[in-house]
Amino acid sequence: MTAIAATSASEPSVVASNVVVKCVGLTKNFKDFWMRNRVRAVDNIDLEIRKGELFGLLGPNGSGKSTTIKMLLGLLHPTAGRIAVFGKLPEDVATKKNIGYLPEESYLYRFLNARETLDYYGRLFHQSRPQRMRRIDMLLEMVGLDAVQRRPVGEYSKGMQRRIGLAQALINDPQFLILDEPTTGMDPIGTRQIKDLLLELRRRGKTILLCSHLLADVEDVCDRVSIMYGGKVRAEGTVDELLVRGDMTTLQTDALDDATLDEIRQVLQRHGKQLGQVDRPRQKLESLFLDIVARAQAEGVATAGAHARGQIAAFLTGMEGQPTAAPAEVGEEVIDHLVHAPRPPEPAAAVAAREAPEASAAAAAQRDLINDLVQPEPASPAPQAASTAPRPVAPAPKRQEHADQSLIDSLIQPQQPDDKA
Repeated sequence: MTAIAATSASEPSVVASNVVVKCVGLTKNFKDFWMRNRVRAVDNIDLEIRKGELFGLLGPNGSGKSTTIKMLLGLLHPTAGRIAVFGKLPEDVATKKNIGYLPEESYLYRFLNARETLDYYGRLFHQSRPQRMRRIDMLLEMVGLDAVQRRPVGEYSKGMQRRIGLAQALINDPQFLILDEPTTGMDPIGTRQIKDLLLELRRRGKTILLCSHLLADVEDVCDRVSIMYGGKVRAEGTVDELLVRGDMTTLQTDALDDATLDEIRQVLQRHGKQLGQVDRPRQKLESLFLDIVARAQAEGVATAGAHARGQIAAFLTGMEGQPTAAPAEVGEEVIDHLVHAPRPPEPAAAVAAREAPEASAAAAAQRDLINDLVQPEPASPAPQAASTAPRPVAPAPKRQEHADQSLIDSLIQPQQPDDKA
């Protein structure tokens, strides 16, 4: 058995390079108020997800799927067992940058629009503004929401909210993508687009854990499947290993008439076999639905919802940064560098030259204030009598010409500390 991460963060972990997730004896008990075991949500399961694999985790409600996912993300601590994600404990913060997660419910800020929502999540990963803008444009086109990107998320339908939720799970270009019911509330068009996107991401080397109740979707895209019930893994294997029936054979030919069918029955009877069922093949309802919609789109019929998915985002394919940047993007990068670049320290000579005029002006203001306080104000003229005869005016006291300059200088100049012996 491959060694995996121990429960102590100080102990090293040894995991095969092609294994992304490894669980051994994983168990989770939920306790009541008195710390008694109330329910065992996950019961001693072993799980392995390999690099570049699209793995399906199935089971009815209450089988332990969501609890297992939360333990893989480090949101819950296991009661027993061991977990390794990228060879480290799930609580290791360094692994979070390589994980994208779409929860079962889209917990989005309803008053933000699609661009603001993706910009918020891009900031959490410390992405620069030019990088965020490029990725947001790519993701909105990829999930078909570029035409409604300015509408508040609270006005989106549930299927459109799942689309923006998928975009936020991909904003950091994760190597391991966890999707919990990604197609809930989506129409058949959106469901088909999500399945095509998952197949493309797997082809690009991403590792995906898909949890869904839509078994047909899992059957179409998953490499291996694990079916849980009551907290235990009841069956696990590739889709062919679980679904192919070895006791029957299906033959597909052109349409046969009754005479040919009778001959085939006779041949089978000579070999001790019987012709069980004869019917005509039917196409899937999904195929018919998508064909009708495709014809309507070809006729130019408008729709107010999400449109067809665009090309996969370049940064998800490892091609980000290779094309030459457009002039507008170069300008944004220059502005971002200038805004965030540290300001160099100002030379001491420049500081002294800048502060010298301010100090001189402050000293002159202090001198004017002291001169006004030292010299007396001129006497105000006495009010004239009611008589018209001119009244002799007493001469004003002569203004003091020479103030004690030494007193003024002592007030202006700061006192020097006495030299100590």
